Amino acid sequence: MTTPLRLLLGLQRPQSPRRAVAVLLVAASTSPVGTAVWAQNAPALPAPRALRSLPMAALPVAPPPVGMPRLASEVSCPLLQRQVAQVLGGEQSRWSVSVADGSGRLLADVNGRQPRVPASNQKLISTAFALDRLGPDYRLTTQLWRLQDGTLRMVGQGDPDLALPQLQRFAQLAMAAGTPVRLELAEEAPQNWWPSGWHTGDRAYAYGAPITRLAVTSNAIDDAVSNPASRLQTLLRRSMARNGGPQVQLALVSARQPLPSDAVLVHEEPSTSMHGLLSLANTESHNFTAEVLLRQAADTWDLAEASRRTFLWLNDQGLPMEGVRIADGSGLDRANRVTSRFLVALLLRMDHHPYSRDYVSSMAIAGRRGTLRNLYKGTSLDGQFFAKTGTLTGVRSISGILQTTDGPRYVSAVSAGAGAPNTTIGRVLRQVQTVGACQPAF
Repeated sequence: MTTPLRLLLGLQRPQSPRRAVAVLLVAASTSPVGTAVWAQNAPALPAPRALRSLPMAALPVAPPPVGMPRLASEVSCPLLQRQVAQVLGGEQSRWSVSVADGSGRLLADVNGRQPRVPASNQKLISTAFALDRLGPDYRLTTQLWRLQDGTLRMVGQGDPDLALPQLQRFAQLAMAAGTPVRLELAEEAPQNWWPSGWHTGDRAYAYGAPITRLAVTSNAIDDAVSNPASRLQTLLRRSMARNGGPQVQLALVSARQPLPSDAVLVHEEPSTSMHGLLSLANTESHNFTAEVLLRQAADTWDLAEASRRTFLWLNDQGLPMEGVRIADGSGLDRANRVTSRFLVALLLRMDHHPYSRDYVSSMAIAGRRGTLRNLYKGTSLDGQFFAKTGTLTGVRSISGILQTTDGPRYVSAVSAGAGAPNTTIGRVLRQVQTVGACQPAF
């Protein structure tokens, strides 16, 4: 796609001690995750005197800690394990498939510890990180500031929906500031516009458009805009000239240069909602949006540092991190590595997150919406599988949450060079959907 549509469709970082308490109390009262957080952070209280006088043997055994389920390390459903292996057949070495239930039991696992290129399943990571760190009410902004000497500065966060109507409003406000208009555009240096691991051939296409803070129509028309800073200046000049505005002096400045403390905010344009941004990344697999969300969640546009902070956050969630490597936010970089066990554990974690509805509802739906709209339509999977797809040459991945009569099943299937991967994944999903012999033992 070229221009995202506004109609498409972490814990939030506290802004003050009071906000921190509010977030903690809400989390503690609404989810098992919050209960665990509260239990880990609650102040230690002295035991009542009566209890302190009792011998240890007389005290009841402490209950296990309440918290989110963790993915088990051993397969507990031999029947499903055999059936998945049969579906993969002679291509088993080209696949990694893992299946878990809502309690964290690993129901089936084939090559689940094998690191593989995830393609756009990488977006499951960047959107989870963004939702947890920024919260469901977050919006990207594009702002116009007035400096002490009368210079204006335009500052952005990479809104994928920034377009000509918004640009025209900024131009009109700049013209109203007086003559001559001195307007600075805060932008990343050209060497940072593309992740270094993106293939040069991909950079000419809309899906490989450069990642910048001031991006008109996500830096894509039919193909990628190769010089978005130049295009932005041209569009601004044309808009001002069309309205008979004064002469304008445009200059590029580093977006990493902080605003002066006495700068005054003149105007702000918000992006679509966080749900809209997540849906662009997960339902429509929009690379630009996923990259921006990763950077904003990490609070840095240095991609190497953003990737490092993402990895640390993932590790803090208790996920199986062996073999995982974060190179970008979209999955276009082939240096990314994940395992199917990791993706299943991430889905399990996020389905128990306080913002789980926002996360799951941002995904494509089999037979209904997004990149899965034409897959499994009219089958038992239609409308029952919420997932993220991924495609690169020689790579096909689909990971998500399958609704079954026995509860949710977390499924990840990542292939490298397999034939007819969509058919194979569909067969795996139907086995997961129909097997009812994997109930927990009591």
